[in-house]
Amino acid sequence: MTRYRYGGYHEGPDPLAAPFDVASALDEIGDRVLDGADPREALRDLLRRGSEGRRGLDDLLRKARQRRRDLQESGNLDGTLQEVRELLDQAVELERNALFPDPSDNARMREAELNALPDDTARAVQELGNYQWTSQEAQQTFDRIKELLQQEVLDAQFKGMKEALQSGDPQAMERIKDMMSDLNAMLAADARGEHTQADFDAFMEKHGEFFPDKPENLEELVESLARRAAAAERLMNSLTPEQRAELNELMQQAMGDDLDLQMQMSQLGEGLRERRPDLFNRRPARMNGDNPMGMGDGTSALEELADLEALEEMLNQDYPGASIDDVDEELVRNALGRQAVDDLEALKRMERELERAGYLTRTGGESELTPKAVRRIGQTALRRVFSSLKAGPRGNHDIHDAGASGELTGASRPWRFGDEQPLDVVKTVSNAIRRNGIGDQVRLDVEDFEIRETETRTRAAVCLLVDQSFSMVLNDTWREAKTTALALHALAESQFPQDAICVIGFANMARMVPAAELASLDVPGFQGTNLQHALMLAGRFLDKHPDAEPVVLVVTDGEPTAHLERDGQWSFGWPPSPETLAVTLAEVDKMTRRGASMSIFRLGDDPRLEQFVEGVARRNGGQVFASSGNRLGDYVVTDYLARRKGRRRSA
Repeated sequence: MTRYRYGGYHEGPDPLAAPFDVASALDEIGDRVLDGADPREALRDLLRRGSEGRRGLDDLLRKARQRRRDLQESGNLDGTLQEVRELLDQAVELERNALFPDPSDNARMREAELNALPDDTARAVQELGNYQWTSQEAQQTFDRIKELLQQEVLDAQFKGMKEALQSGDPQAMERIKDMMSDLNAMLAADARGEHTQADFDAFMEKHGEFFPDKPENLEELVESLARRAAAAERLMNSLTPEQRAELNELMQQAMGDDLDLQMQMSQLGEGLRERRPDLFNRRPARMNGDNPMGMGDGTSALEELADLEALEEMLNQDYPGASIDDVDEELVRNALGRQAVDDLEALKRMERELERAGYLTRTGGESELTPKAVRRIGQTALRRVFSSLKAGPRGNHDIHDAGASGELTGASRPWRFGDEQPLDVVKTVSNAIRRNGIGDQVRLDVEDFEIRETETRTRAAVCLLVDQSFSMVLNDTWREAKTTALALHALAESQFPQDAICVIGFANMARMVPAAELASLDVPGFQGTNLQHALMLAGRFLDKHPDAEPVVLVVTDGEPTAHLERDGQWSFGWPPSPETLAVTLAEVDKMTRRGASMSIFRLGDDPRLEQFVEGVARRNGGQVFASSGNRLGDYVVTDYLARRKGRRRSA
């Protein structure tokens, strides 16, 4: 009998996980936009913050920085020098112990020679190079200095080489030199365009023991070796000038007898630098720990440190054209673990799903929200507004009438007791067939019936004039004004698609704002409140829709302080000049002649503004609403709905 064992799935994201909730992610973006963020900024914030229980880029960045700090505090880089000094001190001490019982003058001369050794480790090792050791143990200890340096130099270039040389195999060094010779020859052939994958495969078959990470081609091998060579160079640059000079001299002494090895290493270093110059010349690193690291271990630490620094830059996303796709999953996996890779993939998936659903597009390497996404944000704004409305008969804002006298909306709904609207025969029969299946007879039940919705509504031309003067930011009313504009536009498009609507922003000048720009609408920072120009643009829009009921809604926190001159230039004055007031009221009179009564939503309690808008209302026959910022959407949307139904609220 076959037996099966079951356990947790640890090889990546859960394959049975629920589909990604694109709408929820977009609503999160919408909330940030409505709180005043630019759409691009809102998208970046979502990626940085994370979504649906997944960590964002900021959390991954914090972990990468913590890992870098831990690594920097794990050791220091002068471990090889310390180990050489310890071996030197041991050898000298063993030699002194051997000389002490010897009463000869030769022993005293040797002791004097040892006493005269310089403090500089490299010079001391050099002077002892030709010393005739009395103690065999001291001689062996001193010889280990050269072996150690050779191992560390090679380990700094080829990870794990130190262990290979410590195996005791007398042929290990010859195999290493043979490998380096073949590697340099392969790089030279590649530079001439003569290298093939078969050459690489033959190289790996012969020398694969030296490359435990098993690169699959020459590019992967060069990448690995160049990164390590750059880390070794950085290690030397991170030492003090005295330490660097001392270690350089020691390495030259250790490698001085093997000219072939020196030549091969020099040729390899030059070849790697030519192929990947971007990896070299990094700034010195700080390693503040107490644990001494040899050159090989220090190079490995600095190699990881370079990866962490590169990962931090990717996660920061603060360079031109930055994209979440720039983040290297392999670096994330090595530095932060499998769970961090899952979090990163979830963020990438979120961006892909938003793009696939048509909410996101890439322009010039940067992600942007599409008009479809802006419409969705408008629905979010509308929900915000309706959630703040007081309880009352404001739920379904259309008036549905019986019979055919109402206008058909094209929609249907389940029949309820008391409904007298026309029956939607097709929907009703379709419901019965879906419930019972196809047969000779179709049996209808009460829940199958659907009616065709009709409503009494007239077509309207709606102009929302939104003050964009700098005082809207100072008074903290701009965010609510922007939310109101998005909500009103979404309401008109969804519930009253036959209406024509425009949004006009005005500061020193006025302009009509395309629907696609509503989400990114911001205060330009100009001085002035040019209501005259805004009313001019609104009038032109209304004139294009003469058969529609005119609806003009004005949101402002200040009286007019700017107007257009005859030459088209704008003029500013504070307090408002008589000319500014005169030309603004002239546009109000034109609105009155068009039959367009204005609803003015006054923000703030400025007495001069209150006096002005009350005068406009009397002159135009409109209404004034004194609204606090957090109820602006409530006032505007409710007034619009009331006017669409032919009703007016009292001021």
